[in-house]
Amino acid sequence: MTAALAALGATLLAFWPTTWTAASTEQPAADTQAPDFTGADRWFNSAPLNIDSLRGKVVLVEFWTRECINCIHVLPHTKALYHKYHDKGLQIVGVHTPEYDEERDPVLLRKAIGEYGITWPVAMDNNSRIWNAYANHYWPALYLIDQHGHIIYSHVGEGGYDVTEQRIRQLLGYPQGT
Repeated sequence: MTAALAALGATLLAFWPTTWTAASTEQPAADTQAPDFTGADRWFNSAPLNIDSLRGKVVLVEFWTRECINCIHVLPHTKALYHKYHDKGLQIVGVHTPEYDEERDPVLLRKAIGEYGITWPVAMDNNSRIWNAYANHYWPALYLIDQHGHIIYSHVGEGGYDVTEQRIRQLLGYPQGT
């Protein structure tokens, strides 16, 4: 039975290699304008933001939800990026788009933001307006936006932390390989 499952797995990887190996990181089409944050139900840790007000900054948009274990696993890496690069021009914007009904409660979201130690702006996206504007399908998902408001990189799921940081460093003007 184990050999049969291993053979099935190998066959699936052979026919759909990008499903598990390359789908988590994407290079969006050149000059993909970042959608705005229109439709947020409310904001935490900030007044409402928009893409135009963030021009000149490198912006990391992170789609997450408070009960997603993968989102919780990514959080320490997002915090490290924030602490390392926020004062150098990186702005992180969390977009909390709930998967379950109980995640729609703003009181519980505010509590989770405090418990997780999230200090960057978070948009509450209960009606999936921002989610849909980004054509997002997954939690967690990262979208890196350059200083001109263009999406230049995206990543889905856990991992890829070094690549994400390197892309941020490039946009912030750090020399390659440092």
